[in-house]
Amino acid sequence: MTKDKLTYEAAAAELAEITKELEADTITVDELSEKVKRGAYLINWCKARLKSTEDDIKTIMGDLDGAAD
Repeated sequence: MTKDKLTYEAAAAELAEITKELEADTITVDELSEKVKRGAYLINWCKARLKSTEDDIKTIMGDLDGAAD
């Protein structure tokens, strides 16, 4: 999946799949490093997306509060 098309839901689903593979011991030693790197990337991407969404909502709510005055 490319960065351009990544959504929060897709990232969360991919993280769930990686977790499932890790828990089931279906990942080879050769794949382990790449899966952990991808998982770390997805976690950071999701955190940034959540922060961005939170900031957007705060801005919108602040605009609404200002408009009510």
